[in-house]
Amino acid sequence: MPRSSALFAVCFVAGLLAAVASSGFIWGCHQWGLTGLLQVKMSQSLQLEKLYRPMFIGGLWGLLYFFTVGIPRHRRHWIRKGLWFSLIPALTALFYTYPYVYHQGPAALNLGTFAPVLIVAANLVWGFFTGFFTRLFWGR
Repeated sequence: MPRSSALFAVCFVAGLLAAVASSGFIWGCHQWGLTGLLQVKMSQSLQLEKLYRPMFIGGLWGLLYFFTVGIPRHRRHWIRKGLWFSLIPALTALFYTYPYVYHQGPAALNLGTFAPVLIVAANLVWGFFTGFFTRLFWGR
């Protein structure tokens, strides 16, 4: 397998695993009462059948993350690139997915005033772990 194809697969797996971490972050916020404190109506189940969809979507975003690290001379600052790249899925969720797919109002404000903050934070967790796992699996 050519090295760029291998990195493409690594980015998918990293995005997939990062989605598990992001789902764990939302679950933890709900379990520790942070969502109740912020009056945000969001939760995430850690049952495997409930994780399949976020994992697949996280993997697809990981494939797009590949384009930030795919060129050999751009293969540094993996986590920083993951954090910056995570703003794209966050903005997509805030301005397309929640308003038009889930019908939760602009920027998911029907879920609570601080819902956009939690969505951006969860996507930053995804970006951090995508960069971390890509770097971990890719090696030097």
